[in-house]
Amino acid sequence: MRVALDAQLTVGTPTGIGEYVRGLGEALRREGVDAVELCDPELDPWRFDRRVYWDQVRLPQCARQCRAAVLHCTAGTVPFVLNLPFVVTVHDVAWFRVQSHTRPYARMYFGRFALERYRKAAALVVDSEFSRGELLDVMGSFAPERTHVIYPGVAADFGALDGRASDGRTILAVGTIERRKNLEVLIRALPALPDARIVAIGPPTAYQRECSALAQALGVGERVAFLGYVERATLLAAYATCAVVAVPSRYEGFGYAAAQALAAGVPCVVSDRSSLPEVVGSDAPQVAVDDVAGWVERLSAALRGEGEARARAARAHARERFGWQSAARAMRDVYDAAVGNAAAPRAARG
Repeated sequence: MRVALDAQLTVGTPTGIGEYVRGLGEALRREGVDAVELCDPELDPWRFDRRVYWDQVRLPQCARQCRAAVLHCTAGTVPFVLNLPFVVTVHDVAWFRVQSHTRPYARMYFGRFALERYRKAAALVVDSEFSRGELLDVMGSFAPERTHVIYPGVAADFGALDGRASDGRTILAVGTIERRKNLEVLIRALPALPDARIVAIGPPTAYQRECSALAQALGVGERVAFLGYVERATLLAAYATCAVVAVPSRYEGFGYAAAQALAAGVPCVVSDRSSLPEVVGSDAPQVAVDDVAGWVERLSAALRGEGEARARAARAHARERFGWQSAARAMRDVYDAAVGNAAAPRAARG
């Protein structure tokens, strides 16, 4: 069976979904699945018009040309016209929950338009039980048995960060600098952490300017570094040397930064919102999302090295929970069912 994977978000500056597609494709091939990653390097996936053209024109063309038995729409968007079974990974429903500040046409396309296409899917895959509940809530009448929770894997190079040397001062925040990531709570905590600094890695949005202005107003501007998108080696080095990874998000469908920190044996602190308590379980402390004093307390302890033993103990558990091979095996079962269910009506018609 040949499976086509929408890999367009691996083009340019891939973030969490790009990481997801690359890891899944490699793991599927190790499981014997003929997984073909489809993308067009000439189209910028971060431009709305280019993204729509890819989704609605080029992706179905490429899926037909590669003679796939099933298309996996990995980025949550789906072609309107498609003549083969398809599976969709819905990473979150942020477009319904925390994106009211975005342009109406984007909210429509990534929100209601996508939601209606999900009803035609052979199966929906979500990254967490939290996201499953969120998706079923916004979809209303939809068969729960067609929605599958499959945790994403964490790449092996994070798990290989043995013998890390913490610098004792860096609070690392990884992810697009956008409002739902709530970087401002870390900045508000920084004046009470006099020896610490924040290093934020991820593509900027307009929210970054607000965070920068806040840091300047609080007198900690020189201790907040926005590195933007960085190469893989730089990202791994940041995990290897930081004192703690902080994930203060208001909304996450999964929370890759937390899972990566756990797999790497790096102390992390997360907010008590959305999927994050599910992802870290008892392996990392959780803080109320807007509790500045609580963040000061937990980050201060991490900067003193108090979370290192707990982080080391969590590594094996995290690697098992977030292993790509187990994810690929579960996904292969989803594909098999999708193709089998599509073939059944044809067989019945004779």
